[in-house]
Amino acid sequence: MQAFCISAVASNQGKTILTTALLWHFRDSVRPFKIGPDFIDPQFHTQVCGTPSVNLDSFIMSEEQMGWVFAHYADKRVAILEGVMGFYDGENKGCSAYSVSRYLAIPTIVVLDGSGSYITISAVLQGLLGYKEGNTIQAIVLNKLSSPMHYALIKSQIEHDHPHIIVLGWIAKNLPSLSDTHLGLDLDDLDKIAQISQEVLEHIELASLETLTPPLSRPTPSHYPFAPTPKLEKTLAIVNDVNFSFLYHDNLKFLEAVFEEVIRIDATQDHPIPNHCDVVYIVGGYVESHEAYARIAHATRFRESLIAHAQTKPIYAECAGLLYLAKSVDDKTMSGILPLHFTLEPRFTRLGYYQNEAGIKGHAFHYTKPTPESLERGFDILSKTPNGRGEVGSWREGKVFGTYLHTMFRVYPQLWCDSVKGVRSFSTRI
Repeated sequence: MQAFCISAVASNQGKTILTTALLWHFRDSVRPFKIGPDFIDPQFHTQVCGTPSVNLDSFIMSEEQMGWVFAHYADKRVAILEGVMGFYDGENKGCSAYSVSRYLAIPTIVVLDGSGSYITISAVLQGLLGYKEGNTIQAIVLNKLSSPMHYALIKSQIEHDHPHIIVLGWIAKNLPSLSDTHLGLDLDDLDKIAQISQEVLEHIELASLETLTPPLSRPTPSHYPFAPTPKLEKTLAIVNDVNFSFLYHDNLKFLEAVFEEVIRIDATQDHPIPNHCDVVYIVGGYVESHEAYARIAHATRFRESLIAHAQTKPIYAECAGLLYLAKSVDDKTMSGILPLHFTLEPRFTRLGYYQNEAGIKGHAFHYTKPTPESLERGFDILSKTPNGRGEVGSWREGKVFGTYLHTMFRVYPQLWCDSVKGVRSFSTRI
């Protein structure tokens, strides 16, 4: 298997367009991965190549656990990892493109924005190479170049200063296919993806990818580095659709392995929760925007079946799922299962890694916040550091539990044992 990581010096430097193009090129034989806790990029990866993308997160997981996840899902001829922000960003939390690629011994391709510069690009690369030992940078791709002559100037300088670095090629600025396209999840036209990918790869020497080799021996997991989880002889309904779309692929596979039966429910199509389901899991996503709310505002069969389920059976809900359990978000009426109200703020109220009072690590990113009365009903503080300052981020009434925290269930299997029993999740240190 060949593997490589795509990184850059910052966000918006070209990681996504290069990753997209390579996933499209290798689409019949590639497994995509995303470094960090992001939900959006993995959905796009999956859309491009048809194979589910898997998150690798060494903050939520230990390095050994992350290595197991990589080995478990690296089942194709090629593995492509998309980094997070810049190459070293996240290192203070133990999860960066640098740390993940180093531990997994995966060569890194750095995308460098060459617009308005040439010699200085080599100095930037020198900084990346020299900042920390053991980095896996082996190649670069130059982005937003104006001409072949511009490329030749930078390539010559880099080959002179860094003869061990492979210059794979360049991407022209102002690509015609991107002039009227937002490269994101609204890009549903696969023909457009093909056109973009062909333009991105036009001046890149794909054959040179074969020269990228693991800098060290890749770690091979010798055992299952997670706590054992008993089989739950129960049926789980997962609410997962265009609104509730934030579902880690490994969380899905973990739940499918643990529960006797797993059923996917589309709330936007007004699918009801089947009566025989024992537990409901509502994943994160978007329910508070006008567009998203319109899809579920009249989903009466779904709402009424969820309310009926909540009378006697457990519900576990994350972020948008939490909001839907509430009475309202501003003027938008939700299910009313939890006696909570939320407001939508003009800027995010949480962003990044958090951990709760029980030491459970995860990620949160949301623009909503509970009203003061609702805040008082919460029980769990989410903070940036262990025992640090923070605000309530979880609520519970009876067997219904909702939280702003997204986590990885394979690391904390007890959450699901607690949920099935209807006991208070996030209440004990794990």
